[in-house]
Amino acid sequence: MTRDQIQRKICEIVFKQLNSGGNRKVSGIEDIKMDSSFVVDLGADSLDVVDILTLVEEEFDVMIPDAFLDKIATVGQAVDYIEGAVSKHPVSEFETQ
Repeated sequence: MTRDQIQRKICEIVFKQLNSGGNRKVSGIEDIKMDSSFVVDLGADSLDVVDILTLVEEEFDVMIPDAFLDKIATVGQAVDYIEGAVSKHPVSEFETQ
């Protein structure tokens, strides 16, 4: 799976999750950028973020360890983590970004 495919799928998940909760900050997938913060830029609350990351785990069949959940605050960080996980790179690479 390419980085662009991962990014697109994560953006779709974020959009669907935030739209289902009546979020007004995100009117379309094009509003979701790699540097978008889930909370600040996209208006997600802490429960939304947990739900988004759970859906990402399910979609990509990966487990994000609890120690990393608080470190994933932007769409780009989620893409980086999943890209590393699906390409079998060590998780420690994510820590340095």
